[in-house]
Formats: sequence, C-alpha cells, structure tokens
Amino acid sequence: MNSSDVLDAVLRRDRKIVSFVLLKVIAACRLYLLAGAGTGMYPHEILPVTWTPGYALLMFSMWWLMMIAMMLPSAAPMVLLHAAVTRKGLARADDGRPNAPSHRLHSTTTAFIAGYLAMWGAFSLVAVVAQWALERGELLSAMMMSTSKLLGPGLLLAAGVWQLTPFKTVCLRHCRSPISFLSTHWRPGVGGAFRMGIVHGVFCLGCCWFLMALLFYGGVMNLIWIIGLALLVLAEKMMPAGVAFGRVTGLLLITWGVWLGFTAF
Repeated sequence: MNSSDVLDAVLRRDRKIVSFVLLKVIAACRLYLLAGAGTGMYPHEILPVTWTPGYALLMFSMWWLMMIAMMLPSAAPMVLLHAAVTRKGLARADDGRPNAPSHRLHSTTTAFIAGYLAMWGAFSLVAVVAQWALERGELLSAMMMSTSKLLGPGLLLAAGVWQLTPFKTVCLRHCRSPISFLSTHWRPGVGGAFRMGIVHGVFCLGCCWFLMALLFYGGVMNLIWIIGLALLVLAEKMMPAGVAFGRVTGLLLITWGVWLGFTAF
C-alpha cells in the first residue's frame, strides 16, 4: 500500500472518529434537554421559579447545551474538513508519513470545536440575561414562551427582516463554504484552530442568532420548536438553494408576524 492509500485510510478513520464524537456530544445534549435540563422536571412540567445565582447558572447551562445540540450538526462539515486538512498538514510535517501522531490532530480539532462553541456560550449568556429581563417584565410564561401580544409578532418580524439583510447573506455564505472559509482563515496549531473556531462561530452566530431568539416566542423548552429551528438551520447550510431558502423563510416569518400582530388585538 503506497503512502497515498495509507493517507486515504487514515482520513477515513479520522472522519469516523470525529463524527462519532460529534454524534455522542449532540445526543448527550439532547437527552439532557429531554430530561429537563437539570431542573428536575420534564419540559412540560416547568413551573415558575425564583431567580438565584444557582438558577441563572442552570439556565446558562441549559441554553448552551441547547445551542450545542442545535448547531453542531450544521457545523459538522466544517469540523470534518478542518480535521482532514490538519491531518494532511501533519503528514507533510512528519516527512510524508500519513499516520502522524493522532494526539496532535485531536488537540487541534478539539480546539476548533471549543472556539466555535465558545461563541455560542457567549450567545447563551446574553440569552439568559434576556430571559431574566423578560420574565421580570412578565412577558414569558413558565414554559418560557411569550405571553405578550407585541413580543411574539415583534420577534417574528425582526427575525424575518434579518433573514433578508446582506449581513445575514454574507454570514450564511461563509457557513456554506467550508473550503473557502478554511483557505481564507487558516491558522496553524492549537491556538490557531481555536481562533478559527471563534471566527467560524462569529459567522454562524451572525447567520442564526435571530432564529434562536424565536425560542422566546415558541418556548425555550418546547422540543418541537427546538427541533424545527435546528432543521431550519441545517437546511439553510446544506441545501443547494440554501440562501434562497433562507430568504423565503424570512418572507414567511414577516407574513406570520404581521398576521399575528393584526389578530392579537
């Protein structure tokens, strides 16, 4: 077997390992949400509570794990391509030996994922503050969904308009083009991988943050909304006509928001 065949075999093995780890993380996060996200109650049993530092930390962990479960599937192609490019770089650095030490590959891949998830951790922190403010203003129910006649339509309209903005389109194109992203933003080493993960997370956040905010309308613990939004994000990034699909989604959200606003009074 020549070195090219060995490298192909190693890359296939790496893809299997990284895919398996991603699936395990996603499954663990979703099971955690199904179990009530540490509240001791299932999603349909959530009751009003008093905000304490411990409860705020619990809500932060819930939001972050929910973002991991929703966003990692659509980030998987970028992670897998980053791992493949890293493996080839390690093979060249090791005098053409394809089976370079795996711990360096695992470290850089982990760093890339950590940087990506750090941005969604930042979003989760903002979401917890927003949740606290909305609950304090009695705009959210115990199920953490909008009870306001203005908040729901406002979120739908804002999310719809955001879907049509040039900034959203730029961010979505970056998320849909792993090869272009890596060739433009490549940084070597573990630190470089972490920074690349952050940059990718910024683009992904710019693409999807308003869609995630719709959980305040449909229900933060509403599994149907969680799954539906995750599928929407996945479709935008994976479908051949994902950009157009996102714009159509924006028009539908605007229409929904206008209709909801007219019928609310």
